[in-house]
Amino acid sequence: MGISDIIAGFIQAELEDHGGALELQRSDLAARFGCVPSQINYVMSTRFSPERGYIVESRRGGNGYIRITRVKVDRQTMLMHVINSLGDELDLSSARAIVTNLVESEAMDAMSARALLCAIGDSALRTVPQPYRNALRADIAKQILIHLV
Repeated sequence: MGISDIIAGFIQAELEDHGGALELQRSDLAARFGCVPSQINYVMSTRFSPERGYIVESRRGGNGYIRITRVKVDRQTMLMHVINSLGDELDLSSARAIVTNLVESEAMDAMSARALLCAIGDSALRTVPQPYRNALRADIAKQILIHLV
């Protein structure tokens, strides 16, 4: 298990202990885990992103903080939020994170998630030129998610 996994696990446990909202000092976390503050930034951007169901507010500087809130909304609201936040392009790793969050929050069942990931995977899009795949992937994902609403 890497340092990022350990930090993410700690933050996740703290979020659960504090009812889904937490305020942390970046420097305190870095000192606690013996890493540089940029490692904390990395964990925040990869593990606690809006695609994964979190709102992260950050202020840098001497009294800087990180405020993390787990967003808990009903299924339809969650799906609409994802649809509206997808944008014009969607890379496969972001798609996987979004789908994982939807399944974990019970906004999407596992069978639909597997079908969506198959439909937007590189194997399904192999005949599409690489520069156009992420745009097509976003369009397909939006249409499937709209169907689920």
